[in-house]
Parts: sequence; structure tokens; C-alpha cells
Amino acid sequence: MLQKLNKNRGGFTLVEIMIVVAIIALLAAIAVPNFLRARKRSQATRILEDLRVIDSAIDQYAIETNKAGGATVNWTDIQSYLKKGSVLYNSNGTDLLTNQYNSNNTYSVDSLPKLNSVTFNKLSDVAPSDFWSPFY
Repeated sequence: MLQKLNKNRGGFTLVEIMIVVAIIALLAAIAVPNFLRARKRSQATRILEDLRVIDSAIDQYAIETNKAGGATVNWTDIQSYLKKGSVLYNSNGTDLLTNQYNSNNTYSVDSLPKLNSVTFNKLSDVAPSDFWSPFY
């Protein structure tokens, strides 16, 4: 008789399905915030690296064109010193969050490009001010 009952049982009970769904929801509740934080942190790192590349491009431009310290440099001047076709090359001087690195896309020789305050505020929970040093 016991074998007869087991043969008729073909699926899972509602309680079993609810337990599996609860476990999946718990894992998702743990994983999603960590994923979002890691995504914001990688955006901050990318913007910091772009600032370093822009600084190097300004230095290369100033050396090749004999610009003195404090001379004004436009985005179009340094764009040719960036890798053609890259995201930074095609960005027109904006970061991943579409904020300008420097106002009016003008930079100065021997001074670092600055991080936009709007970008800093959006990423400040994962990247404090010492992370951006010396670009903020």
C-alpha cells in the first residue's frame, strides 16, 4: 500500500516550492546590493583612470607644442593624444555619468583635470574624497 501512494505522487508540494522561492529571494536580497556597489565602484575607478589619461595627454600636448605652464588647452587639442575610437576619445570631455571633466572643456598645462562635483556626489558613497586625490 505504501508503494502505491509513492507512485501517485508526481510533483512538489506548495510548501516545498515556497521554501525554494524564499531561499532564492534571500540570496537575491544579499547579492543585489553588493552587485550595485561593485558597479558604482568600477565606474569610479574608470573615471579616475580617465582623469589620469587626460592628464597624460595634456602633458604630451604641452611638450610637443612647447606650451608654458598655465597655458590653456582645449579638448580638441588633447583628443589626438587619446586612443582613437576609445570611449574617452569619443566622449567630448564627459565622464561616464555625462558630466564635463572641466568646465567648457578647457584644461591648463601643469594643473590636473578636476572631477565634476556632481559626479563626486553620485559616487561618494563608494569612493570618498581621498580616493579621488589629487583630482578633486
